[in-house]
Amino acid sequence: MIAVNKLGVVLEATNNLFERTAVLNPGTWQEGNTVHMFYRALDEDHCSTIGYAKLDGPMNVVERWEKPFLFGTNPYEHKGMEDPRIVKIEDTFYMFYVAHDGKNAVTAYATSKDLRNFEKQGIISPPIAYREFDELNDELELKDAYSFFADYYQEEAGIDVLIWHKDVFPFPRKINGKYALLHRILPDIQIAFFDNFKQLQQREFWLEELKKLPERVALENTHWFESRSIGGGCPPIETKDGWLIIFHAVEARNRGRVYHACAALLDKDNPLKVIGRLHEPLFSPMEEWETQGFVSNVVFPTGTALFEDILYIYYGAADKRIAAASVSLSALIAEMKDPTKRHDHGKR
Repeated sequence: MIAVNKLGVVLEATNNLFERTAVLNPGTWQEGNTVHMFYRALDEDHCSTIGYAKLDGPMNVVERWEKPFLFGTNPYEHKGMEDPRIVKIEDTFYMFYVAHDGKNAVTAYATSKDLRNFEKQGIISPPIAYREFDELNDELELKDAYSFFADYYQEEAGIDVLIWHKDVFPFPRKINGKYALLHRILPDIQIAFFDNFKQLQQREFWLEELKKLPERVALENTHWFESRSIGGGCPPIETKDGWLIIFHAVEARNRGRVYHACAALLDKDNPLKVIGRLHEPLFSPMEEWETQGFVSNVVFPTGTALFEDILYIYYGAADKRIAAASVSLSALIAEMKDPTKRHDHGKR
């Protein structure tokens, strides 16, 4: 495997009320030497808001707000706004985040022209309950794990709970004339294609997408470290070789789940086609700041910055703090494309 450098903690919780319990899972946007970091902040009531910090270079924090950058103002955000990801398409910034109302976890988004003033645009997740998805699943013949997660969330949150829809964000440009949305209906990672963002708020659109779910799976949980599920991590990075996807995988153990960071390379013109994939974790929780925290044994990548050939990956560490790791981008791509390595070629 290629060398990954663990660089340590970037941000810790503070005494500010909105982030007294934890800071984690940041979305990032890089402008030259500046890295803008929008992170999930957790208060003592376990309600999440979005905080902001600015970095000069990959690790040097030069500004940090003492109040939330964004907070819940709608009923669907009653329990908070979680895990923001930032993508720029043409001249608009899109912030996708998990909106939690205490029962349902769905994805919503906000837009901005200047990365400072964001306007909330509402929910884009399927307005479809798991019980309805389960009926549809009888025809789709998806693997048993899809029904397992449907049963799990119905037992946890009630028979009318909506599809648990996290780790959602768009590709940074259209592909073959359509927008592409990387999203996760447990346990796999899927891609939905759409003409405009209003479609994502239409029940009919999602019903059609769910009917196509077997052919929309981009990455399936396959390896030992992905035994429970996988999910999107950092927004797709376009390289000359393809779309680099840094994602997370969840390993099921008797003593609790373990979250790993992973990587795959998707075809530029058909991102449903996997052209390279790591068959061991990119990195795993090994350091004390990753193994001990609010939720132990977690590395959860959500943002990146690129300085020359070095890719910096920002991640939630043990759901308590924000840390960073670095890797050579060219070496990572070469590892995934190496013909002597075993590859999963995606569509079956």
